[in-house]
Amino acid sequence: MENRILREFISESLAEDIGDGDHSSLACIPSNATGKAKLLIKEKGILAGLRVAAELFAVADKDLKLEIILADGIPVVPGDIAFYITGSQQSILKSERLVLNIMQRMSGIATSTHEYVSRIEGLKTRILDTRKTTPSLRFLEKEAVRIGGGMNHRMGLFDMIMLKDNHIDYAGGIEKAITATREYLKKNNLDLKVEIEARNIDDVRKIISAGGADRIMLDNFSVKDTAAAVKEIAGRIETESSGGITLETIRSYAECGVDYISVGALTHHIKSLDMSLKAV
Repeated sequence: MENRILREFISESLAEDIGDGDHSSLACIPSNATGKAKLLIKEKGILAGLRVAAELFAVADKDLKLEIILADGIPVVPGDIAFYITGSQQSILKSERLVLNIMQRMSGIATSTHEYVSRIEGLKTRILDTRKTTPSLRFLEKEAVRIGGGMNHRMGLFDMIMLKDNHIDYAGGIEKAITATREYLKKNNLDLKVEIEARNIDDVRKIISAGGADRIMLDNFSVKDTAAAVKEIAGRIETESSGGITLETIRSYAECGVDYISVGALTHHIKSLDMSLKAV
């Protein structure tokens, strides 16, 4: 399924870029000219996207030969070479920007994720991403989070129940939202995890009392209130901290004993990792 989605994404992205022809290459590069290029790393970080690059070159031109030197998930520094690609010069040139766009973006996400993960080393807390992703690129951005050492939250609205503040307000309160959710899952014979957002300690107590939740999201809690909530929950339900948590504050939250910390910035505050595809 994912390979099919990836191939469709690559085909559509190449079509968007090439249109009726790569006229820059067609104008000055003979159709039978062959050559070699290397992916040069220009910035320190975590490499991601090689699996996608291999698929991209195969879609662009099945006769291109890819020699992968490094691996997804490893630290890289300026001057490292991730791979060599050999074959039609025209095919290499028409693939260049797309492979860079994907790998720079994925490597940037993996690098950021690795930094967050490193800040809580030695603690039980795991780093999660969110649905704050680029439309149609979610599957790649979430793959980059995994490569960087994080975990994926739900992939979409379909694979987990997550009752946030608006759901609770529209439903008429925490108890009504949970009751309606139980009935919905039973009626539709669905086996989905249920997470509920708490805005304060009183909400936490209501959720515990109502039952039926697999995880409580402690949204925009202070470190002090997070510690109090974790003590109140006492391991009966999974806990997740969320909302404005930064590299500077993440360890303090993790030290409260939460199971997860979700960080939207992993996929929506992206700084791509600098690299270039250079002719050899």
